[in-house]
Amino acid sequence: MENVNLDKFDLQILRLLRSDGRLSVQALAEAIGLSPTPTARRLKRLEECGVIKGYSALIDESALGFDVTVFVSVQLDRQVDNALAQFEAAIKTFPEVVDCWLMTGNRDYLIRVVTRDLKDFEHFLVGRLTKVPGVANIESSIPLRRIKEGLARTP
Repeated sequence: MENVNLDKFDLQILRLLRSDGRLSVQALAEAIGLSPTPTARRLKRLEECGVIKGYSALIDESALGFDVTVFVSVQLDRQVDNALAQFEAAIKTFPEVVDCWLMTGNRDYLIRVVTRDLKDFEHFLVGRLTKVPGVANIESSIPLRRIKEGLARTP
């Protein structure tokens, strides 16, 4: 995706939708001071150029019984294309893995794992993650409390 030129109206749309993705075009238009038709055109352009990737609900994982979050750093034994692809394919099949990032530095991946409790995390760690071919080292960190939460940064 190339950089997109955004004006003050586009930025207002993004900020409003970041706070409430269910706002109607009419509500957006009223909030930014444009009529609904140009607001709808701007919204469509932001979607088509990939600035807005989609819409989803924010779900409280703990309300569903998933009370444990663990950040896991993974180091592979080799950093070649095939090993990376094999690890990434395995990670995509694990429902416990909510986020996965390829990293720079001394670890290859940082993943966020969400489970019901520590026993479930242990089952995931011992029964699944350590069995992925190429995994050489794993380091887990359990967060105590979230200080700041955000989904995306906007200008």
